[in-house]
Amino acid sequence: MVDNQVSLRPLAELRERHSSKWRRFPSDVLPMHVAEMDYEIADSIKTLLIDLVSKSDLGYTGPVPEVADGFASFAARHWDWTVDKAQVRLATDVGVAAVEVLRALTKPGDSVLINSPVYSSFYGWIGELGLTVVDAPLIRGDKTWTLDLAAIEAAFEAGVKFYLLCSPHNPMGRVHSFAELSQIAELAKTYGVTVISDEIHAPLTYPESKFTPYLAVSDAARETGVVITAASKSFNLAGLKAAIIVSQNDAVALRLKAAPEALHWRSGLLGALSIAEAFENCDGWLAATVAANQASRDRLTGLMAELLPECGYWVAEGGYLAWLDLSSLNLGENPAERILREQKVAFVPGVDLGKGYPQFVRLNFACAAESLDQAIRAIASYRTATI
Repeated sequence: MVDNQVSLRPLAELRERHSSKWRRFPSDVLPMHVAEMDYEIADSIKTLLIDLVSKSDLGYTGPVPEVADGFASFAARHWDWTVDKAQVRLATDVGVAAVEVLRALTKPGDSVLINSPVYSSFYGWIGELGLTVVDAPLIRGDKTWTLDLAAIEAAFEAGVKFYLLCSPHNPMGRVHSFAELSQIAELAKTYGVTVISDEIHAPLTYPESKFTPYLAVSDAARETGVVITAASKSFNLAGLKAAIIVSQNDAVALRLKAAPEALHWRSGLLGALSIAEAFENCDGWLAATVAANQASRDRLTGLMAELLPECGYWVAEGGYLAWLDLSSLNLGENPAERILREQKVAFVPGVDLGKGYPQFVRLNFACAAESLDQAIRAIASYRTATI
């Protein structure tokens, strides 16, 4: 394999992996749940890791200027965003980054706004700190789901001072528009809200869409925002613990000094150097991965039209996750649990992403065509049984 291609191992070999995706369920279950791609990682990252191990270079994480250099270079190439490298800080992973940023900035009794349906860990991060979740659900549309800007403003006006934004959105694969983000920034400035933008899926935006980093939107965004991100989703490196916290305003950076200095040391050296390599030198691999995901997404679109036309489905603008409404199949209170039990295919239950979505499932389509076909046909078997 070369870095402008992606490669898939046979399913039998994937089942030998040690990650949660392949060990959470018995070996006869097809895992379509965890946001982890089935592709091989980039050759240059493999080479880097092998070299570090061969030299026993596995100590604590020291200064790693390559991380800020690599991310700034990537942001300039892909998003025309000039990053302040002095305000790029290491953390263990995006979850830890979110928790520590919130811990540093909030006080007991504060509320945090989210937009359901949203990545299940958002609820856990907020709950870990004893903060209150306030929800401004996305507006469901025929082609996609969009931010409810009126509901967001109402929450800000009611006193919410922190907004955990998922951008691009998980599970929708929605890439929020520049206009939407600009309005959020102005509202945040008006009401004194801090926006923490989780942009972990951003590099996987499809060519027909345009991702805008929150901190690249406007002065208002830079005055109100913090970005948390990593290479873990886009470059398949979740097991290498490293992420970054990015600000672009001196006052915001000063507030973030309340976060523990040990955040840096709690990241892994292998992860930090892999982030740098991914962002600096793996554009070819990334382009091939986006193309592979796009082909899989388009295959999923065809399968849904052919086999599950009554079910809700929205074409992702980025990432490799799909959000399916299975309510027309009448599968009971928890469709994901029933499909797992009867069909041996694992999806993320909709209730994990918000109380209002019991009939939904989240699907990961960054996989072989055979796996995707099996997963959708497993769902479709319930439709054919009733017609």
